[in-house]
Amino acid sequence: MKKTLALGFTVLALTAGSAFAADLPNRKNAPQPYVAAAPAYNWTGGYAGVNAGYGFGSFSGGAGAQFKDPSNFVGGVQAGYNQQLPNKFVVGVEGDFDYSGVEGKASSTGTPGNKARLDTLGTVRGRVGYAFDRVMPYVTGGYAGGNEKITTSTGNSSGWRNGYALGGGVDYAITNNVSARVEGLYVGLENKNAGTIGKVGNDIGLIRTGVNYKF
Repeated sequence: MKKTLALGFTVLALTAGSAFAADLPNRKNAPQPYVAAAPAYNWTGGYAGVNAGYGFGSFSGGAGAQFKDPSNFVGGVQAGYNQQLPNKFVVGVEGDFDYSGVEGKASSTGTPGNKARLDTLGTVRGRVGYAFDRVMPYVTGGYAGGNEKITTSTGNSSGWRNGYALGGGVDYAITNNVSARVEGLYVGLENKNAGTIGKVGNDIGLIRTGVNYKF
């Protein structure tokens, strides 16, 4: 009788233990919490922003040798539109307009007051880039124009120069609406008559940074 009761208690204890163990959470196979992957950034949309940088280069034209190589600060505004394609290429158009202090003084000590200055500079360019999610390197090219002011002892002259711009850069999306960029452009402006000194043109390199807000 005692053996029977002992056997019964043993079976009961084992059954209860198994049932209790079955109710415990299985740490080994516990399901992991689901974390949704962040959606890829899309560059499609309009934007506007500001830029600042440095310009440097040389004068061209018959009278270009009369001035030292120009350089100085540039800064202004830009606006444009991007369209991201299914293959991650991004195409767009952008226009900018900058105030320019790019200036070259007379190369001769005999004419200390003479100088040539590119007062303003604007471009309208196409852009082609490739989206690595929030990083987009691009190439760009199109129209450029600027106002050249010549100051000499015999008088002043001012005129608009037409030309072209070529270059590239990298845009980085900091947030869904704000992006930053670094850009380099080569700007070539036509040789044009500048009063009594003859024709003057510009070959300018621009290094600019900028910030844009995407609408």
